Amino acid sequence: MHAAIFDAPGKVRIGVIPDPTPAPDELIVRVGACGICGTDLHIFAGDNPLARYSVVPGHEFAGEVVAMGTQAGQTGITIGCKVAVDPNLNCGYCEQCRAGRQNLCLNYGAIGVSVNGAMAQYVAVPEKKAYLLPESMSFPDAALIEPVSCAVHGMHSINPKSGDTFLIAGAGTMGLMLLQLAVRGGASRVSVIDLNARRLDLAEQLGARRTYADIESAMADEPHGFNCVIDTTGVAAVIEQAFWAVKRGGKLMVFGVAPHEARISLSPFRIYNEEINIVGSMAVQNSFQGALDLIQGGVISMQTLLSTPYSLEEYAQALERVRRGEGLKTQVLMPF
Repeated sequence: MHAAIFDAPGKVRIGVIPDPTPAPDELIVRVGACGICGTDLHIFAGDNPLARYSVVPGHEFAGEVVAMGTQAGQTGITIGCKVAVDPNLNCGYCEQCRAGRQNLCLNYGAIGVSVNGAMAQYVAVPEKKAYLLPESMSFPDAALIEPVSCAVHGMHSINPKSGDTFLIAGAGTMGLMLLQLAVRGGASRVSVIDLNARRLDLAEQLGARRTYADIESAMADEPHGFNCVIDTTGVAAVIEQAFWAVKRGGKLMVFGVAPHEARISLSPFRIYNEEINIVGSMAVQNSFQGALDLIQGGVISMQTLLSTPYSLEEYAQALERVRRGEGLKTQVLMPF
């Protein structure tokens, strides 16, 4: 089969590799659509410590089941079913898994990171990670379930109250998803920061009360700060600025993926004296089905988020487009 392959950091090619065969508890999925996200950029750059090279990237995907392992078939999924897949792999027996925090598994891995992913014609997946899709849902929409599930877990992590004010740094795909969830979840007002004017226009269309090019301007309008501040950029300097935008007793959530070696400087006295809560949100945690339900319910504006798709042969160009911050959610569509 044809696949995009990261042979080493900074090296990508389209090549031919053997078709996957299913382990007893696995499915083989013929990929219909696969998205590109910041995690793929980190793997390409060589600063994702979980990445294993050579690896086929791609963890936001949906497709059709074309083969099943000898022990598969326990979930009602059969050959021909349309599925989306939670790409996060956990061992099930470590301390974190036993505590119900599978996303913090001590032996954590992920499809498209530590094992071959879906930027290919076919991909092997554990049956327990596959979610049955309604026949009417398109593959591009279904491939958005994984990032939406990350946003859902993020909202669970920051746990806002009705009437809270929000400041979201970054109006990319994840920022706009979190914006929509905050608006629908009872935020009194949501402000969004980005340097891209077009993205700020989209944020206003999706419910942002105010938009800004920098945090200082937002603070001028909200001198006491915001109840919930979310960074989706992963930029250390932005996270440091976002900390000062948190209201007394408020919360800062680090949602964006920063480079592994990045460091920030915060005021421990302010954290103590003003009871600032700082939380992280990593991947998904019991949020995949909820994301599917939200998409089916029309809570997330899907078409607003999707940019012009690419073919598999154009993967390098698509990756570069994402690196430049152009468009929103860029996907690769496979011939079906």
